[in-house]
Amino acid sequence: MKFTKLSLVAALAVSSAFAGGDIAPVEPVIEAPAAVACEGCNNDTTISSKAVAYYMTTDAQPNDLFSTENTTLGTALTFDVAHKLFDGVTANFSAVGFANVMDDAGKFEGSDTGAFINVANITATYGDTTFILGRQLLSSPMVGGFDWLLAPGAFEAYTVANKSIENLTLVGTYLRTWRPNNSGNTWVNLTNIEDGNNYAVGGIYGLDAFSASAWYYNVDSGAAAGNVDFYTQVYVDGGYDFGMAKVEAQYANTDYNTAEASTAFGAKVSTKIADFDLYAAYNAIQDNQTGFVGVDSLYTSSWNTFTSHAWNNEDLNAFKVGAATTFNGVSVEASYADYDNGSETDVILGYDLTDCVNLGAVFSNTSANTVNSDDTNALELFATYKF
Repeated sequence: MKFTKLSLVAALAVSSAFAGGDIAPVEPVIEAPAAVACEGCNNDTTISSKAVAYYMTTDAQPNDLFSTENTTLGTALTFDVAHKLFDGVTANFSAVGFANVMDDAGKFEGSDTGAFINVANITATYGDTTFILGRQLLSSPMVGGFDWLLAPGAFEAYTVANKSIENLTLVGTYLRTWRPNNSGNTWVNLTNIEDGNNYAVGGIYGLDAFSASAWYYNVDSGAAAGNVDFYTQVYVDGGYDFGMAKVEAQYANTDYNTAEASTAFGAKVSTKIADFDLYAAYNAIQDNQTGFVGVDSLYTSSWNTFTSHAWNNEDLNAFKVGAATTFNGVSVEASYADYDNGSETDVILGYDLTDCVNLGAVFSNTSANTVNSDDTNALELFATYKF
């Protein structure tokens, strides 16, 4: 159910052109046609659009993968507009309109039809500092949105980034509201939950083969995002590319207000053999679930399973292996993850039919991290036309 891997520097989501989260597996993505000046507008205005059709079926209840009771088909149109107000300052907007075609298994975005403004911000750059003020697509390792189904999740936030120090980007963001993925025009007010302060500060460093980041989160809306309590969190990761293989490690400590604190750490090794990209990853979570909002970046998270919340009242050891390649223009990724009592197998396909049309398919088999849980098969088919 997840979208594309995005670097943490790019993940500032300055405009609606950026989306996603730093998670695997990777949904195949095509390059969008370059935005062109709109007819009748001046050259300071650019417009790009896309149409999406998304089909999903499961064998949950009843046990029939293609029954109408288990099937949903939705469509959406997204229009992205960027207008340069003056040098260094741009206004960005993204409007989404959607309609469900088949919805016996539930309605995408929560209603038959609807529309919402997903992005509406002012982006201003002065020297080495950029400000993004308003609704935006935001991604960081443990707080962010991802692009799945008809539109990405978004935040109303005040974000600042600075690149004055060579190879280092410093980021700070304060969150006011949150539109969770697949929630229509529902914006959660984060300022009236507990003390109402939800923010993240971080630093991202990269030089040649070495990369690292460190983040501090204060999440007063923790319970609203599915966590056990509100919390603060320290997250650190780092990696080095040795050429033959890349080695990465990560650590997260979640300090809940009243619940027991959580400790998580992980390691990942990736390499390329012939035409195959291969990886193996491990995560351990101790004492409690790891806090996150919208998306996590733990190495063993899969299409349907966030490792952070796979913890189930006992220490969790999660393992994941995967392989990806391209065959006759079709990108293919297969992965298997074990979450102690649960597991997930994913096969993800993508094909660029034209420069503007992309087709994708995902088959997943998932069992929850509970003893003797039934597994669920799901098939997702989607097409995107960018114009």
